Amino acid sequence: MLHIAIHLQLSEEAWPEMLGRRLWWALCWLGVCLSLLCAGASPAAESCRGPPCGGGEAPPPPCRGARCGGRTGRPARSFLHTATPLRLPQGKAAHAVPHAPPAGSAPHPPAKGGAQEAFCGGDCAANGTRRDCQGLECRLLPRLRPRPRGPGCAAAAEGCPEPALLRAAERAAQFAGDDIAYAASERGGGALGVQLTCDVKPGENEVPSEDALILQLHLAKGHEKFTEMLKSQQQIIVDLQQKLAEQQHVLVSQQREILEQQRKMYEQMDLIKVQYGMLFDTVKQMSFQSLQEDIQNYFESHLQGLQNQVRNQLQKSYSVHKVEVDAKVINVGDSLLDCGLCESDEFCDFQKKPSQCEKCTLCPAGFFQMAECSANSDRICQDRDECTESPSICGERIKCLNTPGGFRCLGIAEKDAALGMCGEEYFFNKEMQECQACLQCEDGMVAVPCSTVSDTVCSVTSENKLAESWAADIVLPYVKSGISQVYSGLNLKIKGKLPCEILSVEDNNLVFRQHGLLWTDLNFAVKHNCRNFLQLSLKLNGSEEGYELSGVRIEQPEGKYFQSTSLSSAAEVEPSQTLSVYLRSPNQFCNQSKDLSIYDLNTPLSLFWLSHDTGAVALSAQMSTAMHYQTNYRPTFKIISVSDPYMLSLSHDGRAIKFTETGVVKFVFHQALYSMGHTCVREGFSLISYINRNGTNSELMNIFKSGVNYRDTSISASGATKVGAGDLISFEILSPAQCNVRYFGDSSGISMFSLIWIPSAVSSAILATVSVTGLPTGAVRNKLLDFTQVSSHEKQIQLVSSGQLAQKYFIFTEKGIANLAFNLKLIHSCNVLKMTLNQLTMDHMQPTAIAQQIGGQMPEGSIWTSVSLRASFEVHNGTLISVSLDCVRGRINQITHEHGTSISILWISS
Repeated sequence: MLHIAIHLQLSEEAWPEMLGRRLWWALCWLGVCLSLLCAGASPAAESCRGPPCGGGEAPPPPCRGARCGGRTGRPARSFLHTATPLRLPQGKAAHAVPHAPPAGSAPHPPAKGGAQEAFCGGDCAANGTRRDCQGLECRLLPRLRPRPRGPGCAAAAEGCPEPALLRAAERAAQFAGDDIAYAASERGGGALGVQLTCDVKPGENEVPSEDALILQLHLAKGHEKFTEMLKSQQQIIVDLQQKLAEQQHVLVSQQREILEQQRKMYEQMDLIKVQYGMLFDTVKQMSFQSLQEDIQNYFESHLQGLQNQVRNQLQKSYSVHKVEVDAKVINVGDSLLDCGLCESDEFCDFQKKPSQCEKCTLCPAGFFQMAECSANSDRICQDRDECTESPSICGERIKCLNTPGGFRCLGIAEKDAALGMCGEEYFFNKEMQECQACLQCEDGMVAVPCSTVSDTVCSVTSENKLAESWAADIVLPYVKSGISQVYSGLNLKIKGKLPCEILSVEDNNLVFRQHGLLWTDLNFAVKHNCRNFLQLSLKLNGSEEGYELSGVRIEQPEGKYFQSTSLSSAAEVEPSQTLSVYLRSPNQFCNQSKDLSIYDLNTPLSLFWLSHDTGAVALSAQMSTAMHYQTNYRPTFKIISVSDPYMLSLSHDGRAIKFTETGVVKFVFHQALYSMGHTCVREGFSLISYINRNGTNSELMNIFKSGVNYRDTSISASGATKVGAGDLISFEILSPAQCNVRYFGDSSGISMFSLIWIPSAVSSAILATVSVTGLPTGAVRNKLLDFTQVSSHEKQIQLVSSGQLAQKYFIFTEKGIANLAFNLKLIHSCNVLKMTLNQLTMDHMQPTAIAQQIGGQMPEGSIWTSVSLRASFEVHNGTLISVSLDCVRGRINQITHEHGTSISILWISS
């Protein structure tokens, strides 16, 4: 067994580097060599700890001479072992030591003085004298140390015998000692001490050959050189990588220059394309002008001959002369004029067989009249040459090309032409890519005026119209004092957007001109601090004393924020009747307040009118008065007016409306109430509408309303659905427990029920709700809502199911009038929540807002809130509508997609 203990005292910086080089291999081989050397020792050998060997004679003098000369390669280096300094021999030569006996042979007999003397601390000479060890000798076994020389060697070194070759183990120890000491001193470390202890067992250690040990030492040195070569190769690789990075940078710069050159080349190609297009148009124009000149020359050359031929033919066929003063034309042969008497705007077309009266042709836009329409000839029109009349119409450097009814500026982009380059009374036709003259309507009946990108739309007579829609704005009337007199009733100002044949606006009121059925929707948002409540009403005035069609109460708020509500009604109107919008307060405190403002909504008032030819029936009913407080409530109706009692009637208990025939019904329910209790505020109220088919009730829609405590308010529901013969519609209001509610019912219009029944032949309706997937949350800005249809599919109204507009847009497939009612239940922290109804048509690819409603801050203490939007509008084949949300300064936390959220759409043929 071999125990090797190595004590190293090196600096922290020199230690890792020394281990990475020759030290590790030298120490390893040193241990192997010493272990092999120890294998040849006697098992009974013990270290000598006694007095010096021999009889105490003085040690011989040290060897001097050429063979004892010092080492010339390096200075002597010291090794430390505990407290005893250790020096290596300066010369590389050493005294010869006898070879150990081979394994299995008898050990050498012990030297004089016994085994103890053989392993003493000093060296014992043959004559019994003691010799002190020097350098690395003290670490070797005594039998391996150099033999002492005779006395004669001290005097004359030349006469000393030639020493034997140093054993491999000694050379390895000497080599390792030199290198270790040298490495330690060169790296600034401390002295190195080595302690070796050998446990020798005979027969177990083999002594390797001297050549093998020397080869191993050379391999260790070769490994060091190989490591240094690797480091130099690594440095070369780093330099190559740096050069490669520089070349890559140069390559990237060249690529950028190539891309820039390509971009400039593409720009030049685009410029060449534009120039080629201009050249091509110029060639076409020149060809067209040359063709026109050729045709004109041909007709001019043959016109005289053709006129003579026609004159001769007429003379042969007819004989015409005047009779009396009326200049009556008489055909001597065949009758020339047998059309009879034609109208003033007609002429007799004798080229047809038989002759007949034809309408005089109107000169189209972009043409001018050359000859007036007469009794036997049509009007002659000539195309206006805008390029000749206005040479600079396209600019100084732009070529102008005349076209039938318009002109074209060559080389002008579409976006530039659409900005109004065509000029007044012209519009840019995207299909023909040219400027066209605006259409001139007969009798000035303009429905949509001409714009820069669209032609004039002329209105048609409404003799056979079944339905028509109209919209207007609502504003507060101007008051000099700045304080509105709300207490006595304030008539809000109505500002119509487009003229309408069925009504007109006079003195802030709507005046009807024709008989029919009327449906009105009003979206309203106000900020006030009036006590109790504000009441918004629709009032119908006629020859008799006026009465309120319907009304809602806007509760007193806890803070200064906008409150919104929606109001609807149905009525049968007659000519000269008027419709007004009133806002009033039950006390005078509101007159003293200047904090009354109406939010400027987009088209808050809308309506549609139905002719009696549609077969529609209108009904109005009021709720019976309930004087006591209760929670759940099922109202009882009392019919005020109905246009056809056979079609609509009450159930036996007066709590439902019964239908006689199949059709589509549009309804609205308003209920005023007064509530007390904190649970009213926290949980709110629910208004549920039921439809009873064959004795089975099913929920039609569920509307939510935030509750109030010791306040007056109103809850309202509006929708459209298909009904069958014998179906019933009823309502129920649910309030939370420990919430006392008083429900009002009188003739003031605050608790009313109205509906219009329309035959299925001219109408249809669908129901939908907000889709559970894709609900907008967070900071929502103009986000379109996704919908899921819950009713059966209809031909005229469909929810888009594929493409980019899927689940977001409803599309109409036929022209008519549409009405929408949307209720949304949600939780939000927005300062203002905007709900917008958007319309998308084929003419305008950008959505247009046609109606809007807002919701203010959530009432304090309420978990949920709601916003409702109602509107009527005109649709065509391909018209698309959608609903978007916009949260101003806040976020939307949750939107319910089941109870409290619903959308219904009604379509009526026009």
